[in-house]
Amino acid sequence: MTVNPAEEIVAIVDRDNRPLGAVTRRIMRQQQLIHRASYILVFNTAGQLFIQKRTMNKDIYPGYWDLAAGGVVLAGESYEESAHRELREELGLGKTKLKRLFDQYYEDAGNKVWGRIFSCTSNGPFSLQAEEIEHGRFIPLPEIAALHQTEPVTPDGMQLLQKILQ
Repeated sequence: MTVNPAEEIVAIVDRDNRPLGAVTRRIMRQQQLIHRASYILVFNTAGQLFIQKRTMNKDIYPGYWDLAAGGVVLAGESYEESAHRELREELGLGKTKLKRLFDQYYEDAGNKVWGRIFSCTSNGPFSLQAEEIEHGRFIPLPEIAALHQTEPVTPDGMQLLQKILQ
């Protein structure tokens, strides 16, 4: 049985990333509560990044290019557990060796999130989750800035890209 994403129970934290409790994703979005998310940068052996075009039914940044697989951390779940679950759900990747990169806080008008950024290596093939991803492709990191000039890229993804390019 698939749970409606709006009814998933997600972990809520404060500005210092300390747990406060859990609410449905719907309430988290409506009240703009700070939550946790896992971000997994999937590189191929040539060093290119796999990016995904988000479907138009996503609750945030619909139709944007996403630089990372990942998603909200559910209540009772660690960042690592979330990352493995999201890789399995979104890309069809089984147990994958993750490298923890850094944590970041991101905030805009509709999103307040503490993210833990991981990376992994896979050449695919991927089994894309049709409800969340229209399509995806590998892209060299230097080409992402040019893509961002012509098509929307998630702003939290652009923030983490700046950090990994430094």
